[in-house]
Amino acid sequence: MSHATSNRRLGRTVLPVRMAPNTIEHFYRGGERIAELRGLELESDHRPEEWLAATVTRFGDDEVGLARTEDGDLLRDLVAKDPAGWLGADLAQLPRAGASDTGVLVKLLDAAQRLPVHVHPARDFARSHLGCDYGKTEAWYVLDADEGAAVYLGWSSDVLPDELAERRDTQDSEWMLGRMNRVPVRRGDGILVPAGLVHAIGEGVFVVEAQEPTDLSIVLEWSVTTSSREESHLELGFDTAMTAVTHTALGVAGLESLRAHVGRDSRSADPIRCLPAEASPFFRLDVVAPGEGESVPVEAGYAVAVVLDGQGRLASDEGEVDVERGAVLAVPAGFGDWQARGVRMVLVRPGEGWPVGLVREARS
Repeated sequence: MSHATSNRRLGRTVLPVRMAPNTIEHFYRGGERIAELRGLELESDHRPEEWLAATVTRFGDDEVGLARTEDGDLLRDLVAKDPAGWLGADLAQLPRAGASDTGVLVKLLDAAQRLPVHVHPARDFARSHLGCDYGKTEAWYVLDADEGAAVYLGWSSDVLPDELAERRDTQDSEWMLGRMNRVPVRRGDGILVPAGLVHAIGEGVFVVEAQEPTDLSIVLEWSVTTSSREESHLELGFDTAMTAVTHTALGVAGLESLRAHVGRDSRSADPIRCLPAEASPFFRLDVVAPGEGESVPVEAGYAVAVVLDGQGRLASDEGEVDVERGAVLAVPAGFGDWQARGVRMVLVRPGEGWPVGLVREARS
């Protein structure tokens, strides 16, 4: 059983908060690896996602996706009530996308079947057409993968917009997949997926997913989902939606620039970056992996922590929290500079420089 101690008065956000399970029912199968990591019993084999410390919802829904603490509080409400405690006094004074905006959405995703070919819009598109400050650049850190498992990322050769539209309308999955880069993956791979790039996660892949905090998807292959054509273009119509899609090839060099790797046995005195530098404006995803008997220091700031292995402690001058494999925590800026000891974890934080320019650019 975890416990926490602090010398601070009650009412101010200081200590990391443990998050209750928040699995999501979806059209595709999966969830066993989430259940094993988090110590859950799932009521369905179609709960392949868990939204971690989420303060945003599924597209078109007012509630699905919102995360609660183990005490039953919506994290969205806690952040809105005490932005200085969660984000830091300086950042809390800057314009953001809303009172509960934390700059990042984190998920566990366990795909027991291949996901559809789809695309996420960039910020400029989202601002122009959806009234949203964020697009949806995302990234995957592979926690586990079946032998031979792969993801599909970007076109392997240029595609003509008219032909892609025709193949989309006829739901020619073979044509789409045949023109995409099939990328074998293994545990420890980090992959950045820029907005506009076609992609699909393959069967047997289990990831921590970091994203801009939206649920904006343009689905090119709806026939493998429970959605229809009219539910696949963000209510914009495909003529508009397809302008968010990149049609040029992602060559070998471009593909390699989106990849990184952190091995399971890696240890470091500092957080280990799991993604290429191009991810940094959107989010940071690190592995915290102290050596035996050692600690890893982490700078103050909002973060979502997923404990992958071990049993240990997060500690700062403000107090300490015991943690163990499977725990998910929202770490407030009010915790200050802190140290992790005895556990291996994935740590996701907002992008470097966030939220400077986010709303101002959208409304200038």
